[in-house]
Amino acid sequence: MTTFERDPGQLFIGGQWCEAADGARTEVVDPSRGTVVTTVAEAGPADVDAAVRAARETYDAGAWSGLSGRERGRVLHRVAQLIRENADEIAALESLDVGKPITLCGAVDVTNAANDYEYFANLAQSQDGALRDTPMNALAYTKREPLGVVAAITPFNFPLILAGSKLGPALAAGNTVVHKPADETPLSALYMARLFQEAGVPDGVVNVVTGSGPVAGEALLRHRGVDKVAFTGSTAIGRHVASVAGEALKPVTMELGGNAAHLVFEDADLEKAVGAVIKGFVFNTGQFCMGGPRLLVARSVYPTLLGILAEAVPGVPIGDPRDPATVIGPMAAEKHLKKVEEYVALARKEGARIVCGGERLDLDGGYYYRPTVIADLSNDSRVIQEEIFGPVLTVQPFDDEDEAVALANSTPYGLASGIQTTSLARAHRVADRLQAGIVWVNDWAMLDPAVPFGGVKDSGYGREYGPEALAGYTKVKSVVVSLD
Repeated sequence: MTTFERDPGQLFIGGQWCEAADGARTEVVDPSRGTVVTTVAEAGPADVDAAVRAARETYDAGAWSGLSGRERGRVLHRVAQLIRENADEIAALESLDVGKPITLCGAVDVTNAANDYEYFANLAQSQDGALRDTPMNALAYTKREPLGVVAAITPFNFPLILAGSKLGPALAAGNTVVHKPADETPLSALYMARLFQEAGVPDGVVNVVTGSGPVAGEALLRHRGVDKVAFTGSTAIGRHVASVAGEALKPVTMELGGNAAHLVFEDADLEKAVGAVIKGFVFNTGQFCMGGPRLLVARSVYPTLLGILAEAVPGVPIGDPRDPATVIGPMAAEKHLKKVEEYVALARKEGARIVCGGERLDLDGGYYYRPTVIADLSNDSRVIQEEIFGPVLTVQPFDDEDEAVALANSTPYGLASGIQTTSLARAHRVADRLQAGIVWVNDWAMLDPAVPFGGVKDSGYGREYGPEALAGYTKVKSVVVSLD
């Protein structure tokens, strides 16, 4: 039995698979070929309402929130185990849906998703309160409680991982969840619904509604039965999410756009630096909010590094994501490909030098774009200041540390950044000055569920991963007992 025969793209509400109330369905496209592979139910407001009500009833009944943290942890450990047991099938599904190279899907997406649930399973019983010393003749203490119903709205680029970074801590804390995956990439969310059920997560704890952002996402965001919104997506949509949630005074975690700077100093190990630089902008075909699309290079090594990139980047394997040797797959959708083309066209219009790439790759009708390196742009160019979200790297020289930091901090974003240097003192000094939620030194995209990440400025607020994430899905209650 194939995945599509077993999970025919229905909504998952209250532990039951069902079609949308109006019977609507939407197509899922294989971005490597531009062809339809299946359809899934397209939820409307009535379906979202049913999912939120199921989550609320389950939460109020205490079927999940009433369990001890240790009991919830055991179930989440089983979720992690099932992900590992079904790793090959999940990786193939994620590769088909997103266009990710199959090797990376297994090594990165599936592995990290399993680690997410395992990590938060271990934290599930760590929600300790505190005894507070007061001058009152009373015993005062605090305790942490779940928030209630969480709306998790996830993007197209890392469907499996970014669902785990929200559902993991939300479930560990005792909340129930309604998950709305991106309309382009819903398949792994539906697959995970079945694994949650198999792992022993009670019906109604996890609900999945597939559909568009303007309809299903908006209905979920505005539903009065939702107690918290966890959102990953563009800054523009994030502003809207925060505004609507603010009207209802709902807490929100916002992981938004990024445009990270990667600083290469003159004392860097260039061989290692080049590997990190390439990984930073071609990983997931550049569709990575914590990617490194802005390369800032000390002027003394600027020509050398540009020459190395001109030779190395075209050799990175691009092609069919099902080929284990592929490193760069297609863009996730045609609209994303067109956006990249528009930015490269703008760079050409502004007189930039295209060091390599700068064009589509015609292959099997898929949405491929050659990895592109661009030099000789002014810092105020939109190509540098805005988030391209594709396999495009801009390169700028700097003369000293102060200029490097000023250029790095010159965009509205502040999600990630990177430093290449052999000086430990410089690494710490510059890291302190960079406006970013996470700073990597001498590598890129070193991520683990124990290490929190999130943004500053236009890259959002709140943190995913780490104990900080778990705290974001709880509320603090104070209890004061008179001893008179």
